[in-house]
Amino acid sequence: MTTATFTAFALVALIGVLTPGLDTMLILRHSLLGGRRAGVATFLGINLGCLVWGTASIAGLTALLTASQLAYDVVRVAGAVYLLWLGGSALWKSLPRNQVPQTEDLPVAPTGLTGWTALRSGLTTNLLNPKVGVFYISLLPQFLPAGPAAFAWGPLLVATHISIGLLWSTALVWVAGRARALFQRRRVRAWLDRITATVLVGLGLKLAVEG
Repeated sequence: MTTATFTAFALVALIGVLTPGLDTMLILRHSLLGGRRAGVATFLGINLGCLVWGTASIAGLTALLTASQLAYDVVRVAGAVYLLWLGGSALWKSLPRNQVPQTEDLPVAPTGLTGWTALRSGLTTNLLNPKVGVFYISLLPQFLPAGPAAFAWGPLLVATHISIGLLWSTALVWVAGRARALFQRRRVRAWLDRITATVLVGLGLKLAVEG
């Protein structure tokens, strides 16, 4: 593999990481509502999922997603159901009747979002997104050399993608931490919950109906 090829992959990976999506939304939401520890746990879970997908792609397992419509549909439907559950539960909790009465000017009560819950949410969301697997299986081969050398360069490319994701996620958590005081206000928090819940439900429906 040449330096130019590696640089090209790093650029493509950077663009993919910087593109706003479900991962970005989860990291920001958990950081704003649960603090930096929840944000860090979320992106660790997401990148752990990327590590699983990347390892599977090197082993050739994720080729099953592109070769088998049934396998893709199983993962797709499971991911859609999970997103709908996340969005629906967040929307339900944001309703006024389900919130503890509180003075508007005071921060809302802690969310109970533990590090383990955030880690599990990030990991599960990533693993149930078949597009991540298809991304790896379609992207990596374009940058890998032919022959046995591919097994040596594959882990490096996966590690590069995950490293870029970790750096960007760290920046997101830092930004969210600076703005957390504002988003802890009751009314702002409620609108944040409703917006993110709506996005989650929309992504779940989109994933459910697409072929």
